[in-house]
Amino acid sequence: MKNLLLVWAHPRDGSLTARVAAAVKSELNAVEVAVTELDLYRMGFDPSLQPIDEPDWHDIDKKYSDEVQTLAAQLKNQDAVIFVFPVWWFSVPAILKGYIDRVWNNGIAYGGGRRLPFNKARWIAVTGETEASFTKRGLDKSMTHQLNVGIGGLCGATDSKVEYLYDALGEDAVDIAAHHDALIEQARNVVRELKASF
Repeated sequence: MKNLLLVWAHPRDGSLTARVAAAVKSELNAVEVAVTELDLYRMGFDPSLQPIDEPDWHDIDKKYSDEVQTLAAQLKNQDAVIFVFPVWWFSVPAILKGYIDRVWNNGIAYGGGRRLPFNKARWIAVTGETEASFTKRGLDKSMTHQLNVGIGGLCGATDSKVEYLYDALGEDAVDIAAHHDALIEQARNVVRELKASF
């Protein structure tokens, strides 16, 4: 059985993002993957990086806060990670960025030759805009590069892919419920593809 970390972020537990995360978890369970779920909002995660969790470039073995050490331990024995989040300002929400800042830290996910214990990362980005509107400024390319190379690649997740679920607001949708169901199915397909890659 494979082990997978599911990290998701949305302030409303009834949001489309939450429904996507639930579908991802359900699909993982259906293909016999053991899931560790981190619902960052409901667990009250604090994204602000305080001095205790600030990287010390001269001490690769710095002892971070108890919370970070606990969350870092959850990275061990994982075969992959899936992030589910809304796109805000062409990036991840602050709470998810804070998770990466604090937990994917120097000496844990990078630095001194250390890397994550898995090489697979999937980023499922729920995007309010249509694909045409979202991509016309090329910011999808910079966001994809940042997640796949700047974060995933640096930390050893060399098999990192971003999947955009476009038009979450339903601007082009005739039937918004059916449209949302199609986006959820798109997320399920990410899980199926990931499972097939193991």
